[in-house]
Amino acid sequence: MTYSEALDTINSLLRFGIKPGLERVQGLLQELGDPQNRLRFIHVAGTNGKGTTSTLIASTLKEAGYRTGLYTSPYVSDFRERFQINGEMISKESLVEQLEKVLPAVRKMEERGETVTEFELITALALSWFAECHCDYVVLEVGLGGRFDATNVIRTPEVAVITSISLDHTAILGDTLEKIAFEKCGIIKPGGTIVLYPEQSPEVFRTVEGIAEERGARFLTADLNRIREKQASLEGSILEYDGKELRLPFIGKHQEKNAATALAALEVLQEKGAKIPWSAVERGFAGAKLPARMEILSRKPLVLMDGGHNPGCAQALANVLKTYLSGHQLIGVMGMMSDKDSRTALASLAPLFSAMITLRPENPRSLSSEELKAVADEFCGDVRAMDDQEAALQTAAELCGEDGAIIICGSFYLAGELRPLVLKKFSNTKQK
Repeated sequence: MTYSEALDTINSLLRFGIKPGLERVQGLLQELGDPQNRLRFIHVAGTNGKGTTSTLIASTLKEAGYRTGLYTSPYVSDFRERFQINGEMISKESLVEQLEKVLPAVRKMEERGETVTEFELITALALSWFAECHCDYVVLEVGLGGRFDATNVIRTPEVAVITSISLDHTAILGDTLEKIAFEKCGIIKPGGTIVLYPEQSPEVFRTVEGIAEERGARFLTADLNRIREKQASLEGSILEYDGKELRLPFIGKHQEKNAATALAALEVLQEKGAKIPWSAVERGFAGAKLPARMEILSRKPLVLMDGGHNPGCAQALANVLKTYLSGHQLIGVMGMMSDKDSRTALASLAPLFSAMITLRPENPRSLSSEELKAVADEFCGDVRAMDDQEAALQTAAELCGEDGAIIICGSFYLAGELRPLVLKKFSNTKQK
């Protein structure tokens, strides 16, 4: 099997969609010898900030000398971004090899009438790979929700983490913060430890604390009194934690809370015997990388890319634009999925743009450029629907002028499509 054939095989399972329940992934892993039982996990759920928090924890553990797996989603440019050990993606050869191990078990289950979904397959593949590579720790990011997410097949993790919770995937997870928090709390295991992102809404805090108490789990909230922002710019921020300095290469005030959450989780690991010197935290935070999360791709023109696709992400991006780019000519390049709250996202962002270009991401669930324009017209006086991505980037560059900025946002699908085009078009000014 070639790598291309492997991707086709994995993608062929997408059409079966999401089915609640852990029975299939449990059965699949059983066929593989339950590799998850040979691993130690940091399990991370939440609406926003999962990727950043997971990356900070994994990067620090690597710097502390631990062989660290990271399972994350979505990917931006390369499917293999979802499976990493010590910051390196799985090789194409290893992915093919692991798929060839997992497929016979999938076929055996299909013969019994049990249809394995795409996410269940790749979760089993990841766990098999991490176990085979003898990872010391695996930072496991939840795909969707928590309670019925395929990653929740694991036993009690070393620490569970719930990041910022807001309304997203409401058709699946529920239409209130309490319902969504309940689903995320599925990762809280009896007798475990849960770290909660600070400054949650009261109903989220009550739900998480209540479920932790019911399950006899230790409940901790990241302490914002221990952390403060000393300096911040589009380059990232310098934080002070218990009087010690940390450099964070991510943009935005909300990253202070993600950092505090990651630090609280790392302290739980230290209590359980992990040797994590402060120098490893410093290197881990400073060296953390996450594509398409408020990522600067070019300096001239300034191109800022953020794949966040829900109202919380849009508000965080809006805050960054108001803080660091107020008074600049901002040109929005935006695409969104039809099942996302485009109106609320546009209400936060579109008034900040001098002009906007709407594009359709190459995904069957996406809004057409004209559909997104119709909503954006309510909030921005100059909106242009376009179909050609390269032409859209050229138009955006012409509109923003010398001191302006291009802001690409609304969808990780769009980010994945435009990122290589931006890097190629503005390669001479890419951030070093």
